[in-house]
Parts: sequence; structure tokens; C-alpha cells
Amino acid sequence: MSDITTTENGWRRFWNKGAWWKALILVLVYVAIYQLMPALWVGATESATADGMFSSAASVLFGLGLPVIVGSLLLLAFAWSVGWLPKPLFTRQPVPGRWWMWIAVVLVALPILLRLFGIDYSAYSAGTIVMTFVTGLFIGLSEELLTRGLVVEIMRRAGHREWAVAAVSALFFALLHSGNLLSGQSIVTVGGTLVYTFAFGVLMYLIMRVTGNLIWAVVLHGLTDPTTFLATGGIDVEGTRTNTLLTLAGPVTTLLIIAGFVLLIFIRGRAYPELAKTAEAQPTAG
Repeated sequence: MSDITTTENGWRRFWNKGAWWKALILVLVYVAIYQLMPALWVGATESATADGMFSSAASVLFGLGLPVIVGSLLLLAFAWSVGWLPKPLFTRQPVPGRWWMWIAVVLVALPILLRLFGIDYSAYSAGTIVMTFVTGLFIGLSEELLTRGLVVEIMRRAGHREWAVAAVSALFFALLHSGNLLSGQSIVTVGGTLVYTFAFGVLMYLIMRVTGNLIWAVVLHGLTDPTTFLATGGIDVEGTRTNTLLTLAGPVTTLLIIAGFVLLIFIRGRAYPELAKTAEAQPTAG
């Protein structure tokens, strides 16, 4: 075998043998790349966002969209490099869902619908609206592919029970949003975001389980962020544009947070605990 083939096999063997710290390394590397990427087009970003993040399609693209678009492509390339694309990431879940997990679908979909019909679309240009939803889908793809896709797969290959898989993937998902401190947000605001994102991460895991495929978590996540941005007029801020529908979204979101922590307790199952041992027992090509 050539050195290239040996290296490739070693790369795949490394990731196929799961461990929580490998998942953490992957998340930290992604966070570092995500934080550094805007520096590549900082001039264009400052120019485009001079009048606000959601003032135009260009402001959304340069201020929010490009990092998650590039991040999605990098994560897809990584998944392909380890041989996990499309299977097992975008195929049927190895652990079946339970009827009560549909609660997660309802709790995530309801505030999306309330905001979707409550947004004052007249406050934005058509280009801004379209670009915000496109960006939202890439946010859903990048963050779900990383945390509910790659992190979950790594944890499962380590033989962990599903409650631990769900908890760690939600914890690492919350970690992605701790970088908001670097943008000048207060500790209180970031703390509230971390609590929300952990609970939201648990519900995303349940949605993946009960629907049987990661793609539905991507879709619902991809609709959550853009509807929130357009409803509030910003990122992780209190909305100033209110109506009955947007007001109702508040208590539903509170219920969503509570449910995320409570439902985690009821998660059971184990995907394939013997996978790591099986991988070790396979002969090494030479």
C-alpha cells in the first residue's frame, strides 16, 4: 500500500473509534475556523453591515451567511473524508424513536409558525428576507451536521448510551454559541443563550430520533434562526416589533427550554455499542 492509502486508512480508523474527546476536538477546531473566517472578508463585512446586519441581502451574506456556508462545505468534506457521507449521517437512525419524542417536533415547530406569520415583512427588503432564510438553512446544516451528525456518530461509536449522546451533543451545541462573548454580548445574555441552546439541542436530537433522519433536524433548525432574526430584528436580542403571534412565541419558547431539560431524563437506548470493538478486530490493510 502507498503512504497516501495508509494515511487515509489511519485517518478513518482514528475517527471510527469514537471517544468524547475526539468530538470535542472536532467542535473546537470548527469554532476556531468559524471565528477566524470573517477576517478574510472583514472589509466587505464592515461596508455591507454599516446600516445594520439585516439592512440588505449583502449585509446578511457578509455579516452572517458566508461563515456558515463555508463551514457547511468544510463539514461535508470532513464527513466524506471519514466515509460517513451519506451513510450513516443521512440515513435511517440506528435507534428507533418513541411516540413521546414527537413533543419535541411540536415545541420547535410552534414558535416557528408563530414567528413566520407574525413577522413584519414590510420592514425588510425582499432580498434581505430571502438571504436570511437561505443563511438560516446553512446555519441548520452546519450546526446540525456538526453536533447531531458528527458528534452523535462519534459518541455512538464509543458505545455510549443515548442519553449521554444527546447530552454531550447538546452541550457541544451550546459551546458553539459561547463565542458570542467575543462579539461584546453581556455574560447574562450569553448565559441565557447557552441555557436555551442546550435545551434546543436536546430537542433537535429527539427530532432526529423520532423522524428517523438528521435532515428533519436540519430543516427545523434552519427555520428557527431566520424567523427569530426577522422577528426580533437582530441576533440574540429582545424584539422591538411585537404583535399577538410574536408575543405568544415567548412563553412557548420558555416551555421549549423546560421540556429540553425534562425530556433528556427519559432518553433510553444504545445505537451500536460493539462497533468500536468490531473496528479494532478488522485486519489492517498492508
